[in-house]
Amino acid sequence: MDRSNIEQLSTQLESPNLRDRMVALASLRDVPAFEAVPLIKKVLEDKSLQIRSMAVFALGVKGTEESYPILVKLLETDPDYGIRADAAGALGYLGDGRAFEPLVRAFYEDTEWLVRFSAAVSLGNIKDPRAREVLTQALNSNEVVLQQAAIAALGEIKATESVDDILRFAQSDDWLIRQRLAEALGQLRSDKSISALKFLEKDNHPQVSESASISLKRLEEASN
Repeated sequence: MDRSNIEQLSTQLESPNLRDRMVALASLRDVPAFEAVPLIKKVLEDKSLQIRSMAVFALGVKGTEESYPILVKLLETDPDYGIRADAAGALGYLGDGRAFEPLVRAFYEDTEWLVRFSAAVSLGNIKDPRAREVLTQALNSNEVVLQQAAIAALGEIKATESVDDILRFAQSDDWLIRQRLAEALGQLRSDKSISALKFLEKDNHPQVSESASISLKRLEEASN
């Protein structure tokens, strides 16, 4: 993007009109990261929570050396739990292995379930096998969405040794949990996984049975 367009977006991000700032921020998707991040930083403290949320997400997508420390600071100190959750999610998009410890801390220490949920999802996204312990503990959460996130993330980190831990959800009343299980098992090759997927293939919810069939096919192709 040429310099005049960058300057135009920079000016637009300072507009008192919320829609102008939103449009400018959305337009940064077409701007290289090294040029986008300085502009994103301009609205990280915006008076609009929606703008701040968009900016935090953008930092995860447009990663530079500056993005990681900014996101960690937001995760650890921002007073708004929605922004902390956004920062946790953005760290997963960033895919920086250094995020493991801040995400684990957020999972254990943050009192808001949304932040803990985002941290669990991102622990799967960065694919660090050390996350197995915290994700296994998340399976015991009273929050169904945390259980869903943990099951999915255990699949992402290829925690085959956790198959027994997640199989107890095969008959969960929540079909989304059963679907997450079917998807995760497709990344955890074992005899128990295949047996469970054949069971889930007969599930009375079409999305669960379809996910189980896809996972079975994936395991079959991987073994050939």
